[in-house]
Amino acid sequence: MVGPTHKEPVIPGPVLFAYDGSELAQFAIEQAARELTPGRAAFALCVWQPADVGFIPVDHQHFDAQDAAQVQQAAEQVAAHGAALAEQAGFRPQSLTIKAAPTWKGIVEAAHDHHATLIVLGTHHRTGIIGHLQGSVTAAVISHTTISVLVVHQQTVDTP
Repeated sequence: MVGPTHKEPVIPGPVLFAYDGSELAQFAIEQAARELTPGRAAFALCVWQPADVGFIPVDHQHFDAQDAAQVQQAAEQVAAHGAALAEQAGFRPQSLTIKAAPTWKGIVEAAHDHHATLIVLGTHHRTGIIGHLQGSVTAAVISHTTISVLVVHQQTVDTP
């Protein structure tokens, strides 16, 4: 007869928030806070690249998209803003930036490098020709990682 076993509690790894400064990315952090245990370690990641920036600057700050140093500085501010939101939501976050193209590749790389056990993404559900041409960062992340992904859908407002 086998006696009861004592299992040590499993402490989940950090959450990686793909944060681009959008309202949807903020909503994804808030939604994750509703679903996950408070106090969990997290990273607020802003992926950047010169020219095709890929994020919304804090306070709509203006910068030269051709100047890598300015883009990186703006990305760091966006990531810091995401970390502040994650902290308000109950996480223990750090801000993180990575220069990568395409965006999904930076998200996957950062998640693996920082031992994340969950990636949180907001999805815009682009359809039609725009969705086909732009592709989906969310679909690419899901298809290129074995890390679990929480996909938060864009809020819709019901109008009577």
